[in-house]
Amino acid sequence: MSIVKSGDSLYDRVGGAEAVAGMVDRFYAKVIADSELLPYFDHVSLDKLRRMQVEFFSAALDGPVQYTGRPLIHAHHGKHIPRRHFQAFVEHLFETLSDYRLSEDDRYAIISRINTYVDDVVGSSGGPVA
Repeated sequence: MSIVKSGDSLYDRVGGAEAVAGMVDRFYAKVIADSELLPYFDHVSLDKLRRMQVEFFSAALDGPVQYTGRPLIHAHHGKHIPRRHFQAFVEHLFETLSDYRLSEDDRYAIISRINTYVDDVVGSSGGPVA
C-alpha cells in the first residue's frame, strides 16, 4: 500500500475508487444483515443502491465523483426513520471502516461527514428517539 500524505482527501486515504466500492459492499452486507434496518430495503434495487452509494460516498469523501442521485431528504421522505436506526447505520459504517488502514481521526472524520445528513434522513421531526 502506498504512503498517504496528510493533504490527500479522505477518498484517497480510504484507497480511491476500488476501495470505496469495496467499502460500500462490505458496509451494506452489514446493514442488510441487521434485522431492524432490513425492512427499509424491502423494495429497493440493491444494484442501484450500490451504484448511488458508491457515488455518494465518493463525493462525500472529496473524491473526483459527483453524486447524481436524488437529494437525501427526498430519497428518505416518508420512510419515518428514527434516529436510533440512523445511529445503527452509522455504527455499521464505523465497524466497516475499521477494516481499512485509516487513522482513528480519519474514521471519525468520515462518520462526522455522514452525520451531517442525519436531518435529511430522519426528517425534521427525527422520528421517535429511543
